[in-house]
Amino acid sequence: MNKIPNRQAICETLMAHAKNDKDIIALCSDSRGSASMTPFFNEFPEQSVEVGIAEQNLVGIAAGMAHVGKKPYCFSPACFISTRSYEQAKVDVAYSNTNVKLIGISGGISYGELGMSHHSAQDIAAMSAIPNMRVYLPSDRFQTAKLIEKLLEDDKPAYVRVGRNPVEDIYSEDNIPFEMDKATVHKYGQNNEKKVVIVACGEMVRPSIEAAKLLQEKNYAVTVLDMYCVKPFDSKALINAAADAELVVSVEEHAPFGGLGSVVAGVVSANKPVKVIQLALPDDHVITGKSKAVFDYYGLNGEGIANTVINNLH
Repeated sequence: MNKIPNRQAICETLMAHAKNDKDIIALCSDSRGSASMTPFFNEFPEQSVEVGIAEQNLVGIAAGMAHVGKKPYCFSPACFISTRSYEQAKVDVAYSNTNVKLIGISGGISYGELGMSHHSAQDIAAMSAIPNMRVYLPSDRFQTAKLIEKLLEDDKPAYVRVGRNPVEDIYSEDNIPFEMDKATVHKYGQNNEKKVVIVACGEMVRPSIEAAKLLQEKNYAVTVLDMYCVKPFDSKALINAAADAELVVSVEEHAPFGGLGSVVAGVVSANKPVKVIQLALPDDHVITGKSKAVFDYYGLNGEGIANTVINNLH
């Protein structure tokens, strides 16, 4: 079982590049430990900024640094950076199309037992609504590293959400089929009769693949789209996958409004009308508990996703 969380993969990738690129700056809001950024701060103290518990200042300072040629990466819990500093993300960063990368750590319900105040179930919707702001939810450590490497090559704003805990590997060091702003396609039971598309992002990709494996044993042909790029959304991949599908299912660790499911439904209805089912967190205060327990409770696991498909496709 993988023991490296995606946040650690971000730190390791930035450290590998920061040795030769002194413009890379890491900024934290009293969150270097939570962000796994302590090694970066220790090795590159002159490229590190600790602002304390002040998320608005975090983003504003980063925007100022970007305007003088620096490449700032802001680390803060997703629940705070997507809400407390929303105006700074909108005005200081996106409005001027500034090279600031916002890294929302411990996203979704990663903080579990801490409850609603620490859950971030609205961040996809909020950040996606900002012009010029790209939104990414990588699914494992290998894809996360590839994404950060690509983001280091451009000078545009982006919001990246990762969870707190390690997730089981989907890819490997020798096999990372990554293309910037393009979904990664996984196919199971290709010659089977009932055709289904599952679109997932972030930590929901792994259970979606587990569901696909269960479904192929029941004569379903399942295409899983790892839609790490929620914005810009890879509409072409979804349209192609849904061309002969009988059902499309979206799966996300987010509220049921304004997230991945809303985009999926819009693209499918406009291009290839077919039944769409959205699996997400409820429009309610989510129960408290460790991530796995919460996912299991709401059917956001392999068995739950598979059962949703079976119940909606006879």
